[in-house]
Amino acid sequence: MNEHPRTADAEHPISVAEVLRARQVLRPHLRPTPLRRYESLCRLVGADVYVKHENQNLTGTFKIRGGLNLMHHLRSRGVKGVITYSTGNHGTSIATSARMMGLAALVVVPRASNPLKVQAIRDAGAEVVEWGSTFEEAGRKVEELREERGLYLAHPANEPLLIDGVGTGFLEVLEELPDLEVMLVPLGAGSEIAAALTVLKSIRPRIQVIAVQAQASSAAHRSWREGRIVEAENRTFAGGVATGTAYRVPFDIYSRLLDDFVLLTEEELYEGIALAAHHTRNLAEGAGSATLRAAVKIRERLSGRKVALQFSGGNAGPDEIEAAVRRSGLRTGLPGPAPAPGGA
Repeated sequence: MNEHPRTADAEHPISVAEVLRARQVLRPHLRPTPLRRYESLCRLVGADVYVKHENQNLTGTFKIRGGLNLMHHLRSRGVKGVITYSTGNHGTSIATSARMMGLAALVVVPRASNPLKVQAIRDAGAEVVEWGSTFEEAGRKVEELREERGLYLAHPANEPLLIDGVGTGFLEVLEELPDLEVMLVPLGAGSEIAAALTVLKSIRPRIQVIAVQAQASSAAHRSWREGRIVEAENRTFAGGVATGTAYRVPFDIYSRLLDDFVLLTEEELYEGIALAAHHTRNLAEGAGSATLRAAVKIRERLSGRKVALQFSGGNAGPDEIEAAVRRSGLRTGLPGPAPAPGGA
């Protein structure tokens, strides 16, 4: 299914021009999210560090940007309902944006998904079907239901209008940090990294863009390294990066433009949640705070540079929070030197 996307409109390619149009669509519905500098993070990483708080967006993630842009265009075409699959955040975005635009939504989620995210999808008014144990298995069920019900497939990655909407967040970053040198972005299905590369590399080609992924679900990294789409085990707890394959539309972008990758162990992903809580007072999910832990991991490479970290989501489940609380990072800010009392 990932090889043959059904996109909303071939007249809307992935481009900075379309991102600018998407910003006009989103303006009545969303405010820019904060971009904050934290002194203690600057000391920890040894760089000038800023955090883009997409975790403070409507629905708690960056994904609502893409959902609203897509639903706006589908409504204008007379589409009445959509279907998608998700580990949680994409589904919440589609459900919420569909409701805001007056469309029906059906979301297929893997069994044992984060219960808070599943409830959020239901609370947004969407029908939820639980199927399979992985993101990809849920996707196979979607194809069957789409044909039965005649719904539009709002693909979580292979959807240009979605990627264009997500790109609006990176416009905001550049407007506040025109001299940005490095941007770290989580990579799951790939819409976020595709949006980042489209905007940042078009406007400031010298900006280095680094993707962050779970070592336990490294299909995108392997695909990027080998120059072709491959599958890999999908075992991470971090739902936002829990994919077992790369997807064609974002892959075609990051295979050409991405500068580098950082892989994190499961322990490091938990440490990221703890570090985010300690240094920013934000409760981010494993994928959402992955960029912070990655910045610590490669801090020698980032030393002295102006760096932005994408906090992509804040919908951590109770198991994630409990596991992160047990890590020393929540108490001390480790790994790295502990910040002085009273630090930002």
